[in-house]
Amino acid sequence: MTKYIVQGGTPLFGEVEISGAKNAAVAIIPAALLVDGVCRIENIPQISDVTLCLKILENLGANIRSMNRHTVEIDCRHIHSTRTNYDLARRIRASYYLIGALLGRFGQAEVAMPGGCNCGGVRPIDQHVKGFTTLGAKVTVEGGFIRAATETGRLKGANVYLDVVSVGATMNIMMAAVMAEGITVIESAAKEPHIVDLANFLNSMGANIRGAGTDTIKIHGVERLTGGSYAIIPDQIEAGTYMAAVAATGGQVLVKNIIPKHMDCITAKLVEMGVEVEENEDTLLVRRSGKLQRTNVKTLPYPGFPTDMQPQITAVLTLAEGTSLVTESVWSSRYRYVDELKRMGAKIQVDDKTAVVEGVEYLTGAPIQASDLRAGAALVIAALAAKGRSEITQVHYIERGYEDIVSKLQALGADIQSVEEPDINLEANVG
Repeated sequence: MTKYIVQGGTPLFGEVEISGAKNAAVAIIPAALLVDGVCRIENIPQISDVTLCLKILENLGANIRSMNRHTVEIDCRHIHSTRTNYDLARRIRASYYLIGALLGRFGQAEVAMPGGCNCGGVRPIDQHVKGFTTLGAKVTVEGGFIRAATETGRLKGANVYLDVVSVGATMNIMMAAVMAEGITVIESAAKEPHIVDLANFLNSMGANIRGAGTDTIKIHGVERLTGGSYAIIPDQIEAGTYMAAVAATGGQVLVKNIIPKHMDCITAKLVEMGVEVEENEDTLLVRRSGKLQRTNVKTLPYPGFPTDMQPQITAVLTLAEGTSLVTESVWSSRYRYVDELKRMGAKIQVDDKTAVVEGVEYLTGAPIQASDLRAGAALVIAALAAKGRSEITQVHYIERGYEDIVSKLQALGADIQSVEEPDINLEANVG
């Protein structure tokens, strides 16, 4: 079992390089299944979710070559199965993108029900299913698998209106529709940067997608995608997490390899809290020397404040002067980490979708446990800012989405170590 040992209370100084976007990579890699040729994908983050995605594709018959640490070539010309490995697919939330990709290319898919983080709430895929059915697929769930198939072997373009703005459904339907007969229009589409990134990837392979980044996406179906090269955008949430860490600990950090426009929603809130942010072409200089001020945060679809930054900003607000309100309007029950922050002395009351955060002078190190990816990042931030020693367990959640987080923080002066310990349960001697 891996755990992080953090001795908190040290301000962060230096530079940090942001990796490729996790939320883009876990869709773009499955999208390679649509390509009847070789695609070269650059700026891939080295995280466990990406490793799993590549393993699933390899299991389906894809030929994968690692060119370097952040570049792979994927050849999906010899896919021999449209049924994913059950154990691999159920370990990752993003496995649902395999349905859209396989269905779009082969007219059928069998994918294990997705897993990944346990955020405490229901993250349904009903909008995904609605999209696939509208395009002419029959979708059933049996034996732990989602099965989707067309009668003719090819989907038919149609108008798809999403009842709720869903990033996952928008991306999945895009993939399914790329080679459908005729034109598909997705209304009430999500607008996140990684949706634009997926559209740009598919277009670079020969697709015809217009309107990504707006609420209406139009897709003209093509006969085939032929291959090419593409570089994934930088990770908005990773960048935001390091910005939040500086806000919590104090110090000054240059956040490199970012698209500043993607950061506006996060930057604005940190500035409200008394953090200085200086914007350059592809960097942000983040500085905090004075006291943190209270603010209110409400998560919204892009360009609003991202739900994936809600736990991290809440961790920072525990140290702000005054009382802040955090409202989660995207995912239900995303406050499972709050009890862990309370162990450290945070004063937080949760009522349904709203957390009332009363700022305290300082947090105190404690044994704490990550429950999901972003909750884990919030606990790291709290531990870095706290007085004394914290031990963070269940860190495999954190490593699903943050490349080299320990070494990146160490380079900024943080006292954090990754430690391997025997699993007590496995070592137990009964009797």
